[in-house]
Amino acid sequence: MELTLTSFLIVCPLVFLAGFVDSIAGGGGLISLPAYLIAGVPMHFALGTNKLSSTMGAITASARYYKNGFVDLFLCVPSIAAALAGSALGTSLTLLVNERYLQWLLLIILPVTAFYVMRNKEFREKDAPFSRPKTALIAALVSFVIGGYDGFFGPGTGTFLILLYTGLARINARTATGNAKLVNLASNLSALVVFLLHGRALLPLGLCAGAFSIAGSWLGSGLVIRRGAGVLRLFILGVLALLLVKIAYDLFTMNGAR
Repeated sequence: MELTLTSFLIVCPLVFLAGFVDSIAGGGGLISLPAYLIAGVPMHFALGTNKLSSTMGAITASARYYKNGFVDLFLCVPSIAAALAGSALGTSLTLLVNERYLQWLLLIILPVTAFYVMRNKEFREKDAPFSRPKTALIAALVSFVIGGYDGFFGPGTGTFLILLYTGLARINARTATGNAKLVNLASNLSALVVFLLHGRALLPLGLCAGAFSIAGSWLGSGLVIRRGAGVLRLFILGVLALLLVKIAYDLFTMNGAR
């Protein structure tokens, strides 16, 4: 594909916005992947190039969260291993099950999830009294399930990790955000390696957009570090709404095409 100045002008600002949103609440791919497609990048190259730029931003956000004490390695390391295993299983399941069944299910789950977020005016600011081993086990199980979702379907993975880390594992919102970013980064790196080995990434566009993703991720993670759970709740609601619109659009355009 021949890259033009227009390609960069379309992709880079949207990737900046995606990096900003993703570093706060996940779901940046809902913005960045369509940007590549709008710019005329073929789907497989769009997926690979998007992984390149988003991974650059994710590394930035993860490093900043880790530096500021938002990552709990005791919980994070087994969660990363579980997420990678779940992602491998989820990828295998895509060969057996039509993803449209999951899309219809999400049309029900997403409004319920948004209602849950709205009812909880503030995310958990302190860890609840689970023992550390029990918290690590629950976080790993959550990571395995959501890793499976990521391998099978994908959009909103970071958002679901944050919600379940806070809701089920009872991890405080800041640590949940930092751990979710690191867990999601691990699966992104794995996918990126595959795309690069198969030559499915436009390096000039991906690296340039990656610089914008880094800037957006730096600003977004800084906002969470300064403002905490309040801003997290607002952005999660926005990501859930965006995901709901995307799935509804995909489903009903598919039905209309028949």
